[in-house]
Amino acid sequence: DPTGTYHGESDLQMERINVFYNEASGGRYVPRAILVDLEPGTMDSVRAGPFGSLFRPDNFIFGQSGAGNIWAKG
Repeated sequence: DPTGTYHGESDLQMERINVFYNEASGGRYVPRAILVDLEPGTMDSVRAGPFGSLFRPDNFIFGQSGAGNIWAKG
């Protein structure tokens, strides 16, 4: 959920949760992810969303200007 708390009853999921999540203090789970984009706007959307607070701020990597829908530039 958006607080980083696991809600489930599967023992198998709990055994393998460390594949996709790191356990933080208080039993909170933080996604093991690096988010990369050429423009900061998409990252701002992720941060402002309901799950944005789960991601570590230093795992957001973005440029200052996008590719402007030019695939060869991006």
